[in-house]
Amino acid sequence: MRLITASLIALGFLAGTDQAGGDRAHDNAAVRDVVRHYVDAREARDPKAVSALFTADADQLVSSGEWRLGRDNVVSGSLASSAQSAGKRTIDVERVHFVSTDVAIADGRYSITGMGEGNDRRMWSTFVMVKSSGSWRIAAIRNMLPAAPVPAAK
Repeated sequence: MRLITASLIALGFLAGTDQAGGDRAHDNAAVRDVVRHYVDAREARDPKAVSALFTADADQLVSSGEWRLGRDNVVSGSLASSAQSAGKRTIDVERVHFVSTDVAIADGRYSITGMGEGNDRRMWSTFVMVKSSGSWRIAAIRNMLPAAPVPAAK
């Protein structure tokens, strides 16, 4: 009887683990999709599509130091930035880290290309996302320009 009980408990644990792994893979893909939809919506200059991806209290700190607070400011600032630089944007997510079941951090290489010879930009972008009612939304974005290496002390 103990062997049967122990086997059922182990089987239940393994099933739960597989389910969690399956959910995590689904969430990983969903987070990456939100980033892709963000880039697509910006490229399309679609304010409604961009807005739908953010939480109401979202914020964005861009590489120039401008800090956009609230979804409306993030959307208007993002679209204004897209209008100013005519290059093509891509964000290649390299890592998704789950802080909890409903909070994720996605880090990716952010490029703006086709802006003219020598004017392409290469940055990093970090997205903080929250899951609410089964959907992932962007709560914050941090864009960073790579800094020059600091010389080693002699």
